Amino acid sequence: MWTADNWKDYEVIDTSDGEKLERWGSYLLIRPDPQVIWNTKRTDKRWNKINGHYHRSNKGGGEWEFFDLPDQWSISYGQLNFNLKPFSFKHTGLFPEQAANWDWFGALIKDAVNTGRSVKVLNLFAYTGGATLASAAAGAQVTHVDASKGMVAWAKENAKSSGLEDAPIRWLVDDCVKFVEREIRRGNKYDAIIMDPPSYGRGPKGETWKIEGSIFPFINLCADLLVKKPLFMLVNSYTTGLQPAVLSYMINTAIVKRFGGYVESDEIGLPVTGSGLILPCGASARYQI
Repeated sequence: MWTADNWKDYEVIDTSDGEKLERWGSYLLIRPDPQVIWNTKRTDKRWNKINGHYHRSNKGGGEWEFFDLPDQWSISYGQLNFNLKPFSFKHTGLFPEQAANWDWFGALIKDAVNTGRSVKVLNLFAYTGGATLASAAAGAQVTHVDASKGMVAWAKENAKSSGLEDAPIRWLVDDCVKFVEREIRRGNKYDAIIMDPPSYGRGPKGETWKIEGSIFPFINLCADLLVKKPLFMLVNSYTTGLQPAVLSYMINTAIVKRFGGYVESDEIGLPVTGSGLILPCGASARYQI
């Protein structure tokens, strides 16, 4: 498993009975996690000293309960700074497990830039910009695309907080599929593509995305945007049915057979301080020449 184990401002302290106890900077949160199907004794006293608790409803969704938690705060990962706030469906605006991927592709970008290569990265379904900022900090030119105007605005705030407001980043509110189709018609190319597609979503004009039927055609489509010798491609999935091997198969079929290179896939996870185990948080496939 690829583990995001370089955090200082974030920690999974403990897990039990469908929930995880986390430290986000100086604040403690309890959030539900579908992977936590075990029920162990909660011996860590911090379970009772929390600042926020997201309670899941049996009818779907849920709601936050707050105990002295600010409306917004921030944490850092290296030079990157992220503004956090609790919002819909348990989220805080950051997926800390993705730091495992930031470290991986950040090293690839830095090595390429050091050889004189100009690296253009396309980040699709880009959310609040974690991968965008990691790419820009490593020296890449980044095109950031997300269908949510609010998420793009949040990503811009994170860029400013990270001292990257003047970095070569294009911020676009757009449907990712339609954007890629237009970029192909325009003849634009990218050295690397990152995508973190949702299980289900709608574009700004009501476009429907359902991952099981949409993801493979989309990866095939994105292949037309890659340069002849791509630097990398990263595909993330939080959809239970898309296991690492499935991601590998799709990229092998759409990318490796066309450009050469290889793909590796695995779960990504976060270390749990209380147990010493790794909490699985999704799957990623990493392609490179």
